[in-house]
Amino acid sequence: MNSTSGAARHLDGFEATVKDFWASRPRRPSDGRKIAGVAAGIGTRYGIDPIVIRVALVALTFFGGVGPAVYLLGWLFLPGQDDEVSAFEGLLGHGRSGTSRAGAVVLCALCFPAFGLAFGGTWFDGGGIIALALVVTALYLMHRSRGHLNRPPARGPVTAAMSTAKGTPVDTTSDDWDALGADPLGWDLADHTAPPADPYRPPEAPEPPRPRRSRGGSKITLVTLALAVVTAGVGTAFVDGESWQPGHVAATTLAVLAGGLLFGAFRGGARGLIWFAAPVAVATLMLSPWPAGGYPGGVGAIKETPTNFRELQPSYERTAGTIELDLTQLPERDEPISVEASVGTGDITVFVPLTADVTFDCTARTGNAECLNRSQGGVGNGNLVGRDNGADGEDGQRFHLVLDAGIGNVEVRRHA
Repeated sequence: MNSTSGAARHLDGFEATVKDFWASRPRRPSDGRKIAGVAAGIGTRYGIDPIVIRVALVALTFFGGVGPAVYLLGWLFLPGQDDEVSAFEGLLGHGRSGTSRAGAVVLCALCFPAFGLAFGGTWFDGGGIIALALVVTALYLMHRSRGHLNRPPARGPVTAAMSTAKGTPVDTTSDDWDALGADPLGWDLADHTAPPADPYRPPEAPEPPRPRRSRGGSKITLVTLALAVVTAGVGTAFVDGESWQPGHVAATTLAVLAGGLLFGAFRGGARGLIWFAAPVAVATLMLSPWPAGGYPGGVGAIKETPTNFRELQPSYERTAGTIELDLTQLPERDEPISVEASVGTGDITVFVPLTADVTFDCTARTGNAECLNRSQGGVGNGNLVGRDNGADGEDGQRFHLVLDAGIGNVEVRRHA
């Protein structure tokens, strides 16, 4: 690729930058790709280690939800290394693309659920919009500062506007004029002034490859892993279940690994840290919604249908599992019936009579809560508080429910 020719130009304003970005879009390489080569193409185009782009896409997937959508857009609008146009332009018939039209249609269809994941309320309110704005801003700033690097050659189809009409005068005095329509520097002509080669002279042995200079990537990996282990160990020793929790330990350890990845990306090494950072990121996401003190109760399923108040427990708890309570068989009484249930990882389902007057306090910190007439879903949710008296008004049996799931779903249904 041409890294400097014709690229060290001054971009005046936002419009010129956008036009130049489109004209010199990154190309998805055939080698070094993991899926479609989007991250590798962007990294190569702007002189950045592709691992940084991949880490950013993973982060955008967990926090904001736009990672898959951004990757699909790159797959659609960034042409392949040997393609004339991108997959979307090929779908419109504007040139040849390595992605078939059926494949382009599938990619377009996948964009709908991908953007629905980001903007459909499954993540933080407004997080998808903020994350997408950060992506656009990052691309704009990268092109402004590094757009002159590794500019790909134009490979679009020749159009009528690019060809010279027959009989049109040609300016032969310009520096760009070429009588044969080709770059003179690209001609491969025989040198008749050179002496003929000796047919009896043995061919020269190829020069041995130079040893690849180590950039200290392995050292960065080892030092970062050592720091991460020390951080996790010290953090675990200070866990008190209140102000400092396991989620804080995981997040701090992830920050150390991310710092090593970022430093290694600019030094040309430490890619192996991604295999350690990925599970720590998942653990951080899983542990972050848990409240102080965690969830006691052990592991397993609870499924009960109490028929009297001796069988009804005031509280049901599970660290991981499911809790299903059918309260429709309880006899009526004047006092409200209070029930609490909590699960760290799993689902809570409670059935109440059709005519019951129910007040509820439902919490699904990561997941969905559907409690009679109210619902919410996503990550980092708060309490869902409400009251539902049923179709008959305030004449039914009274229930007060407090339900809490760290990661999972909470549901309250009416059942005959």
